[in-house]
Amino acid sequence: MNKQTGIQPRPSAGLTISGAVTPAYATILTPDALVFVEDLVRRFAPRVRELLARRVERQQRLDAGELPDFLPETAAQRAGDWTVAPIPPVLLDRRVEITGPVDRKMIINALNSGARVFMADFEDASSPTWQIMMDGQVNVRDAVAGTIQWTAPSGRNYKLNSRTAVLMVRPRGWHMIEAHARVDGDPVPAALWDFGLFFFHNARALMARGDGPYLYLPKMQSHPEARLWNDVFVHAQEALGIPRGTIRATVLIETILAAFEMDEILYELREHAAGLNCGRWDFIFSWIKCFRRHPQFMLPDRSQVSMSTHFMSSYSLLLIQTCHRRGVHAMGGMAAQIPIKDDAAANEMAMLKVRKDKEREARNGHDGSWVSHPALVPLCEEIYNQYMPGPNQIGRKLEDVCITREDLLKVPEGAITSRGLMENVSAALRYTESWLGGQGSVPLYNLMEDAATAEIARAQLWQWCHFPGGRLDDGRKITVPYVHELIAHELESIRLQFGTEHFAAHKYRLAAQLLERMIASELLPDFLTTEAYEHLLRQ
Repeated sequence: MNKQTGIQPRPSAGLTISGAVTPAYATILTPDALVFVEDLVRRFAPRVRELLARRVERQQRLDAGELPDFLPETAAQRAGDWTVAPIPPVLLDRRVEITGPVDRKMIINALNSGARVFMADFEDASSPTWQIMMDGQVNVRDAVAGTIQWTAPSGRNYKLNSRTAVLMVRPRGWHMIEAHARVDGDPVPAALWDFGLFFFHNARALMARGDGPYLYLPKMQSHPEARLWNDVFVHAQEALGIPRGTIRATVLIETILAAFEMDEILYELREHAAGLNCGRWDFIFSWIKCFRRHPQFMLPDRSQVSMSTHFMSSYSLLLIQTCHRRGVHAMGGMAAQIPIKDDAAANEMAMLKVRKDKEREARNGHDGSWVSHPALVPLCEEIYNQYMPGPNQIGRKLEDVCITREDLLKVPEGAITSRGLMENVSAALRYTESWLGGQGSVPLYNLMEDAATAEIARAQLWQWCHFPGGRLDDGRKITVPYVHELIAHELESIRLQFGTEHFAAHKYRLAAQLLERMIASELLPDFLTTEAYEHLLRQ
């Protein structure tokens, strides 16, 4: 028996790994680590499957006409005067957080960016190939150890500064699997795989330097899903002899269902909570998916569904109010803009857009915000310094704010334009191709996009095709054949832009076929990433 973990030193024959195990990966997939992960899977995978089945049942009720509402059975929790555990000192000031994939160069640059926090993203910003996921575990481990370095083809060497951002890790959501690892023939829930390996190898090292195992939790839809995470945390800490409450997690409120259960989610995680975050694009995507049988909930161009629209503003204010009442951070959304080096005027307009968005957040009471590029860190820092002189704004309780069910379900006005239609076609196609090629964070039209952009783009295409009101502002009905024509047009544009050789070497046609099938489907498929994952496994 291992004295540190208190568990048997070898995994059972029921745990199998089909991915290549390089010498570097072997330092992550050690016998002790695999025993720890296998134990998590055996204890908690049945509950994961149960909760996913509940998601299906809930969606069926929504399809049948039910609309989300605040839960009557948890009214006492919402009314209660409770708070979460005190925030660790290192997490008191989170005014600028940078996010990105888990490749070596990105991790170094993000930790050196000047941001207060870096979220290493195993989820939406990463394509979940075996190599990328395992390289990410190696890279995170080396970053925690302070030994991470990377040499560019030019010979330039990248290494960590003496002072770096606090590290947080986002594992994949409950709906994803890691097909290269199986227990008794069943694929391992990716969330348990990502969390288990990260926690096993890094928890003690992070604690030794004054940090801790800090997480972002994605795609949650209900407080029972938060309860499961809390139970995983309690067991993981006990198994490794780590004090209960050491883990801290910020939950992304990026589904319309979770927006009605923010108090309950924090309550379930109250020993381990670090706050909530506004996941904007996924929130809009969730709206479309939940209301896929409700034509009255059709949305206009996604560019028109800004944070100033009533339902988005209400969601943001409710999140701030909820977090501050419970004593934790309310984190704002992503600024996806990247510098436009060859057009000063366009760059100035892009930065002005960032400034206005961050000013809105800080004035409303958010305690920090996300950026996707290091160049945006100083701008975001400047704005939060102006409006938030202290480490956070948790003292602002927003007691005069009253957000109702009607506020969260108010459909925004707006039009569907030819430009908005084509932007969705282009973004969905180009991002999906990159994701299938192993790139999960993709620069498109001067924005750094992740899977959330592709999800909302393809979901809107489906919605506009299948709802009677899906018409362009000139009166033309948007149909599946018409969208397929636009996809073909975009394929030809890409071939002309990059050349036939480039086009043939990439996965544009596969991406187009996948999108065409999903858009033509009678029911909106739940996740692009789960549909596309099967194609990753065949490569």
